[in-house]
Amino acid sequence: MNDLLAALALAIVLEGLLYAAFPEQMKRALVQMLGMPTSKLRVLALTCAGAGLVVLFLLRR
Repeated sequence: MNDLLAALALAIVLEGLLYAAFPEQMKRALVQMLGMPTSKLRVLALTCAGAGLVVLFLLRR
């Protein structure tokens, strides 16, 4: 459980750093996401989740 909370906290820190370092680019990215069809956004999200699982698998070996 501690590992899960640590991973969530790290994700929040990284996202916060991105918004702090590149606020205008992050705004543009969000606007682009709002204009995307739901199906394309879902495929992108599942692709990112899959890539994350592959990285976790490789790190845990």
